[in-house]
Amino acid sequence: MRARLHNSIWGVVAWIAGIIFVFPVIWMVLTSFKQENVAATNPPSWFFAPTLAQYTQVFDRNITPFLLNSLMASVFSTILVVLLATPAAYALSLRPVAKWSDSLFFFISTKMMPAVAAFLPVYLLVKHLGMLDNIWTMVILYTSMNLPLAVWMMRSFLLEVPREVLEAGEVDGAGLLTSIRKIILPIVSPGLAATALICFIFAWNEFFLAVNLTATASGTSPIFLVGFISSEGAFLARLCAAATIVSLPVLIAGWVAQNKLVRGLSMGAVK
Repeated sequence: MRARLHNSIWGVVAWIAGIIFVFPVIWMVLTSFKQENVAATNPPSWFFAPTLAQYTQVFDRNITPFLLNSLMASVFSTILVVLLATPAAYALSLRPVAKWSDSLFFFISTKMMPAVAAFLPVYLLVKHLGMLDNIWTMVILYTSMNLPLAVWMMRSFLLEVPREVLEAGEVDGAGLLTSIRKIILPIVSPGLAATALICFIFAWNEFFLAVNLTATASGTSPIFLVGFISSEGAFLARLCAAATIVSLPVLIAGWVAQNKLVRGLSMGAVK
């Protein structure tokens, strides 16, 4: 009886915490269906006549190129990160190279410098190469931004691969590529999916580099959202409609990969 009561209390606490975390998203979606004058009322209006006018105005402002730019930069950078981070993590875990701890520290040390401190040389280099307002510039920068984190994550997942399984494969004559394809990848696929999804989200949400290095040709979704904040104030309902649209790809990706994401993030939690 006491255990059941204890579980019920923790269940209620979990629901309350979940509602608190999700409420801003729910409020954003609700606001996107309001008229501007209703969205700006103080105190806020809980009851209103829903409308799709804000979504119509968002698409009238041509949000599609910004979404495509974000999708291209995020997908290509994530693919590059996974392709580069996996062999690097392999060399730092299952087949550790000399001074592997120094290599790991070098990777993570690149995340210690604030982005604004490294921005000036990056901007001058990009300008000199004539790659300002170029989506491939964002792909390269997002790859370098997410690579250290991906190496550390993939290393922790690869350390979960039992050495006995690898040794048994070698005894059966499995080469390196065969071991990776038939032994390692099936075991670490949840971790690989979790790493890819996190890198995709970071690239999709990145704002600082995009706002300084892009303009009209390769502007990403966060740049589009800024357009709703002007000297006249914030168009709150329209901004919420645009933010809802921009959030959908990340939410869909998370929903599709939720099983592998949970398994991946929990790898190594229990021995």
